[in-house]
Amino acid sequence: MDLTSEIRACRLCANRFAATPTAHAPRPVAWFRPGVRILIAGQAPGARVHASGRPFSDPSGARLRDWMAVDADTFYDRNKVAILPMAFCFPGTNASGSDLPPPAICARTWHDRVMADLGEVPLTLLVGGYAQKWHLGSGTGVTDTVRRWRDHAPARFPLPHPSWRNTAWLKKHTWFAADLLPDLRARIKEVLS
Repeated sequence: MDLTSEIRACRLCANRFAATPTAHAPRPVAWFRPGVRILIAGQAPGARVHASGRPFSDPSGARLRDWMAVDADTFYDRNKVAILPMAFCFPGTNASGSDLPPPAICARTWHDRVMADLGEVPLTLLVGGYAQKWHLGSGTGVTDTVRRWRDHAPARFPLPHPSWRNTAWLKKHTWFAADLLPDLRARIKEVLS
């Protein structure tokens, strides 16, 4: 069995997910192949991605593709882009309806194997605090990590999560769109050409 099939068959968190208010079964969303040009390291699928089985098939994905200046065909081309979340399954919600954090057991179980399988990737986008902490060892918070994006470019770009919940953050931190996004788009164009 190849690694993607192994991940899709994973049921490590079945009891954990069954105990959430959503009471759902695992549905790992694995989207990667060796030899890609861009790795998107994110958090975990949301409820819409859980339903569709396709990563970033929600408004967050539309915003992320806009940030990257790529169309859906390019974004979902597994020969160009890999998507490696900190957890492959939707973690469910808490009693108030907020998404639960990605279960750490997922990254501990699969992350190193996927990274080894991918090989050298010219560009990694670190989407959100969980991915930034894992890949950079950064515990300084998303705003500080993203503000210091030049410390990691051109190989890695830390980004806030593209969720609608971060719209106020984006309005407050205008340097993100003015300074970071043009450099990110130029780097994406370079690695995809």
